Amino acid sequence: MRRFVVTSIGALTSLGKNLHEYWEGLKNGVSGSELITRFDKEKIKTKFACEVKGYDSGNYFDRKETNKLDMYSQFVI
Repeated sequence: MRRFVVTSIGALTSLGKNLHEYWEGLKNGVSGSELITRFDKEKIKTKFACEVKGYDSGNYFDRKETNKLDMYSQFVI
């Protein structure tokens, strides 16, 4: 069986882009839900979602990697 070690805790959520922002949002009862901005919402009933606000892939990946990975894959990594 292989073993692994968790060396840090990070958070990239609708409440914040790091653990501190996320935790403060949780403690203060902040809602991460807002109107959808990433796609056209006119053809669906739901108009709100919990999007990661102000995400800049350049803060996490170089330009080549950003072009290869969709946003979902970037969040997973």
